[in-house]
Amino acid sequence: MSITITFLDQRGKPVAATAEPGDNLLRVGQAAGLPLEGTCEGQMACSTCHVIVAAEWFDRLPPATEEEEDMLDFAAGARRTSRLSCQIELTAEMDGLTVTIPAASADARRM
Repeated sequence: MSITITFLDQRGKPVAATAEPGDNLLRVGQAAGLPLEGTCEGQMACSTCHVIVAAEWFDRLPPATEEEEDMLDFAAGARRTSRLSCQIELTAEMDGLTVTIPAASADARRM
């Protein structure tokens, strides 16, 4: 069963990506050519894969760990519904998930 994820790029343009249950949101975004750096490769030593989850989806995701919340303190442009995409494993129930890539992500890739 395929899952459709909508990423809103830094200009608000929707980019649809197809995933399978068990896929990692970071890898799905990277495969779609989006600027999610993920330089720590899932070890939560950075916040370069930060996304803002659409408000209507935020409470449907598993809660962030305390470690993830600590890393989000370092994320540029973090909001109440911010998450690290490396920490989100997709399930069939997440079909239709929408996330925004903060404008700061484009700056992080140029560093």
